[in-house]
Amino acid sequence: MWLQVALGLSYLVLSSQSQDRASLRRSNDHTGRCQYTFTVDNPAEASCSGTSGGPDMEVVKSRLTLLEALVSRLLGGKGAGGEGSGGGGDKTIQEAYSQAMRDKSQLQGDKEQLNRQVQGLQRRVDELSAAAETLRQRPCHQHQAAGAGLPLHELNQRPASDSLYQEMKAEVTEVPASRLIQDAGQNHTGCGELVSVGEPVLHRKADSITGKYGVWLQDPEPMASPYGNKTVWRIDTVGTDVRQLFAYEDMEQFAKGFPMKVMVLPEPVESTGATLYRGSLYYQRRRSRTLLRYDLAYESLAARLDLPHAGFHGQHPYSWGGYTDIDLAVDEQGLWAVYSTSKAKGAIVVSQLDPESLEVKRSWETNIRKNTVANSFMICGRLYTVASYTAADTTVNHVFDTATGQGRGMAVPFKNHYRYNSMVDYNHAQRKLYAWDNFHMITYDVSLGRPSRSSQ
Repeated sequence: MWLQVALGLSYLVLSSQSQDRASLRRSNDHTGRCQYTFTVDNPAEASCSGTSGGPDMEVVKSRLTLLEALVSRLLGGKGAGGEGSGGGGDKTIQEAYSQAMRDKSQLQGDKEQLNRQVQGLQRRVDELSAAAETLRQRPCHQHQAAGAGLPLHELNQRPASDSLYQEMKAEVTEVPASRLIQDAGQNHTGCGELVSVGEPVLHRKADSITGKYGVWLQDPEPMASPYGNKTVWRIDTVGTDVRQLFAYEDMEQFAKGFPMKVMVLPEPVESTGATLYRGSLYYQRRRSRTLLRYDLAYESLAARLDLPHAGFHGQHPYSWGGYTDIDLAVDEQGLWAVYSTSKAKGAIVVSQLDPESLEVKRSWETNIRKNTVANSFMICGRLYTVASYTAADTTVNHVFDTATGQGRGMAVPFKNHYRYNSMVDYNHAQRKLYAWDNFHMITYDVSLGRPSRSSQ
């Protein structure tokens, strides 16, 4: 509107001139300031004869001055308008800042989500690495090579849906002639004294820290129940409230890590001293000298009894510790407890237990210090101890015969291949030692000599 007023005034200024020709020019001066310049041709003068311009020129100047004032007002109004719009500019800046903060929050959320995805992928990589290690440690199943007479160990494979594969391996075992001669004097059916312990055979490796040590067994004399002598049982014993008992259909499913059932025991387990016998799990209740018999078929407690005067929870453990004060065992003659008492002052006490009631039938005190041996097992009524749980090459160093009440030293070679053997138990049906060596579940074949007169 101001521009219209200014143009109207310019028309009034020039309306008194006949045949007037005028022009309005807008440009910046040398300082950058905007200037409006009006140019009017004088129809009466071809050229200016003087600098004063005369009275007409004075009129024009005064009117131009007025016009410049109006233009200044016009420009000033725009400036005021610009200043008045400053609040809107501040509002726009505030909105832009708010949007930027929202974008920042969104980006931060995206970053956190990506971090979670990366962590999930890392966990998956760790799981796959553990699975690959498990595959590398798969057990070997012996097959007889046609016409060769040599055992071949063929590693199991995962199902075809698995993305992990295992390399097939074969081993040839050479049997020296001296060993064949020695075997001729051994007893492969009845009881006898331990002559040799074979090489460890790996069946499975635990895939978490809770499996550093534990118990794994098969029942040598299963009762008429849903579970037979092929069923494999396992307890991971790292933790403060160990209650899970895993059941596997057979050794193959055990090697694959596919349990058919998981039972939750009513009382927590203490350490690695549990055993299986005639359809029941026998174990020590945590932080007590209480023995429990858990019926596997009915999944309930069938008996409970305190082992008289037995040390517990670190009073008289094996040399590796682990609260191994009470070690339950089974052999051809029944159920046994290996422990110590304050009266025995740390020496091993062997007691035969009633498998139904858990009552002590008879006890023997030995001269073997319990905390100086790594583990023990029973074969044919004889207690055998292992010298070390970490030495790769150690020995079965003591034997105590409950038939005679006599003990002596011995030196039957024994291997701790994985250097932390926390459990050794004998299965007389399989004639094997079952052991848990630093996450690895293994077995050893054993050879017995001819039965002695005392064991017949």
